[in-house]
Amino acid sequence: MKLLFETKIDRPYLEIKSKFNLDLFVALKPPVVNLSVKRFDGCSPGNEVHLDLNTFGMKQKWVSVITEETLTDKEWSFVDEGKFMPWPLGSWRHHHRVVALDDKSSLIVDDITFECVLPWMNIFMYPALWPTFAVRPSRYKKFFRGN
Repeated sequence: MKLLFETKIDRPYLEIKSKFNLDLFVALKPPVVNLSVKRFDGCSPGNEVHLDLNTFGMKQKWVSVITEETLTDKEWSFVDEGKFMPWPLGSWRHHHRVVALDDKSSLIVDDITFECVLPWMNIFMYPALWPTFAVRPSRYKKFFRGN
């Protein structure tokens, strides 16, 4: 299954890259998820993110590993892949892209691919995950307006 969100930000892509840190990660927290960051190494290959999640009373752990990073004169991107995810997720790949549109604006792309351990559950997981990422465009705009 795939989720894709794009957000135009009136900032150069390298400035946005410099702000991809724990503060931004916390600002992007979905509204119905109580999230505790246990470890946030950064956005470079080998870095890890460890979370404790509490959604509607269900406590679960999430561990992602940064597996790729690319920097060109027009784009910066990195990929986090789920190492240990809450049930019923079986796989997770989140490709984060910051693409220069011109010298003053950029596009942030959240390109997520996931699969549940039982394929028939994907149809239920999609509407559960969609709103948690649909808030990102407004949160990105608010975060970068204030920074």
